[in-house]
Amino acid sequence: MSDTRRRVKVYTLNEDRQWDDRGTGHVTSSFVERLKGMSLLVLAESDGSLLLESKISPNTAYQKQQDTLIVWSEADNYDLALSFQEKAGCDEIWERICQVQGKDPAMDITQDPIDESEEDHFEEIPETTHLVELPPCELGRLEEIADLVTSVLSSPIRREKLALALMNEGYIKKLLGLFRVCEDLDNREGLHHLYEIVRGILFLNKAALFEVMFSDDCIMDVVGCLEYDPALVQPKRHREFLTKTAKFKEVIPITDSELRQKIHQTYRVQYIQDIILPTPSVFEENFLSTLTSFIFYNKVEIVSMLQEDEKFLTEVFAQLTDEATEESKRRELVNFVKEFCAFSQTLQPQNRDAFYKTLANLGILPALEIVMGMDDLQVRAAAIDIFSYLVEFNHPEGSAKMNPVCPDNFQTAQLLALILELLTFCVEHHTYHIKTYIMNKDLLRRVLVLMNSKHTFLALCALRFMRRIIGLKDEYYNRYIIKGNLFEPVINALLDNGTRYNLLNSAIIELFEFIKVEDIKSLIAHIVDNFYKALESIEYVQTFKGLKGRYEQEKDRQSQKLNRYRRDARSLDEDEELWFNDDDEDDEGETVERRMDEDFSDSYEKFMEAKKGAANGANNAKSAAVPPASPAVTSNSSSSSVKTVALPATPVAKTALVGLVDYPDDEDEEEEEEEEEVEESPRKRPRLSS
Repeated sequence: MSDTRRRVKVYTLNEDRQWDDRGTGHVTSSFVERLKGMSLLVLAESDGSLLLESKISPNTAYQKQQDTLIVWSEADNYDLALSFQEKAGCDEIWERICQVQGKDPAMDITQDPIDESEEDHFEEIPETTHLVELPPCELGRLEEIADLVTSVLSSPIRREKLALALMNEGYIKKLLGLFRVCEDLDNREGLHHLYEIVRGILFLNKAALFEVMFSDDCIMDVVGCLEYDPALVQPKRHREFLTKTAKFKEVIPITDSELRQKIHQTYRVQYIQDIILPTPSVFEENFLSTLTSFIFYNKVEIVSMLQEDEKFLTEVFAQLTDEATEESKRRELVNFVKEFCAFSQTLQPQNRDAFYKTLANLGILPALEIVMGMDDLQVRAAAIDIFSYLVEFNHPEGSAKMNPVCPDNFQTAQLLALILELLTFCVEHHTYHIKTYIMNKDLLRRVLVLMNSKHTFLALCALRFMRRIIGLKDEYYNRYIIKGNLFEPVINALLDNGTRYNLLNSAIIELFEFIKVEDIKSLIAHIVDNFYKALESIEYVQTFKGLKGRYEQEKDRQSQKLNRYRRDARSLDEDEELWFNDDDEDDEGETVERRMDEDFSDSYEKFMEAKKGAANGANNAKSAAVPPASPAVTSNSSSSSVKTVALPATPVAKTALVGLVDYPDDEDEEEEEEEEEVEESPRKRPRLSS
């Protein structure tokens, strides 16, 4: 058996009826002592961790779909799926499941769970009774058929038997023939019954039935039946929308008729699920999982077929980059690429890798450059969406080297540089939204991996992104950087650069010089506490010694502040006034967010408690003057790593103390220090060891 034969992707169905990717691994079936039975096990191919351990229960209903998919419900409202890379592997596991349950592998569904109410009399049903007996497909029997379809939905066994009967007798096409007759006769009662029948058949959740219902011959009649909801005074006009309003535009003629049919089918089935069918009740939640799977794997097929059609994609990118292309045509082309990228999210990782490499080879970079320069806001918005897909795909993981999925070649570096330029613009001009995105995605950490790139211009783009963030002097960003230890890749790049006095060297030193000059206390404390030993040998600039000097000054200031609290509780009134004055001088955004942040508000509340205590006596003032560092440190005290404790706790404590009281003589000390630094002659630094 080859390594790829049992290679699978594990999916779970979420509350929005979308399949969530849980990882890729290799599946086996073996006896698990703890579960007391044969089980399906999936071990992650990345690290060997256990992605899935599921006992093959005798009463669990397993379904095999589209030759490479096995779907089942593990518990109430919890659906699982294994998507196999190869059909042979799917067949092997399916046979194993059927063997455990004593079922025929030729069937594509095993026994459904038996309700307790059915279990008592199930043995009375003779084995020869394979199917539910369907009434003749006639106009006069539509009410009887509707009652039958509705009644079986509460019984898993009867649902399965009805599905088999519908398949074996070609019943669905006969029903759709009656629909056309009822519509010609304007037989509203019959049309209402057909709505209930077709809706019930969809809830049978049977892939084989969907293949018939969603074929070119049947799908529009299925949509027609679903227009006649008895709860509506007037029927909906879904067919009119699908045939007249929703026009399908071929930006480049599609010569493959199968591909065109698959695109039409997917759009219409998605419309049925999202627009026509009402939101399912709790009882119905699991009835449409196969419909979701049907759409999902249709999208996979569409992307694969498009990707294999080199002539089609080559023409798309040729016209997208051609200056002679009309603006309206270019708009259609860029929207196509956007949808193409959206569909690619359904691919398995190895296929998604090939997809993005195909885009790179076809010229996604020059295409996006042209599109981003257009005045059309819709086109630029679509281009930004494409960028977001590329960002999600291209983010490197790990801190030591480039992600093998994201090759460190010149073309990829150019693309990443463009993406970083866009993100840097967003940091300046869309501060709130990009901040949320950066922190939720831990984006800065991913960007800083590019400091390892062999392309210096790309490393500088990553550094510029961080410099722009630090330039905002936003304490939320500062704490994010501190907690994530995000200066480490920058300092490693500085040390790895050695004695070369190039643009990278200057840009990194400018970053730290900015932190020193702007006196960003939380960052200064973090840098000195964690990296000064590695940086103290750099003496050809006074930047790092200056950071150490600022750090020592702040420590002295805090010590003096505590001493003043202890000496005279009455001085708190003056200190409070200075505190407010200091706050006004700070950056406005920083002040607002300091008030919002819990750590800073805690400091202020403790200060006010101290002031209140001053009215009652010096002893209370003395106890209130304790710095608010303890809670931050305590929250991390369980960590076994001293360094880990220091990173999030110490800077927060120092930052929380900043601005409580400020003294005019401190500014004079800082000015004297700066003068001394100017007078001191810089000298070359020795070669630094990494």
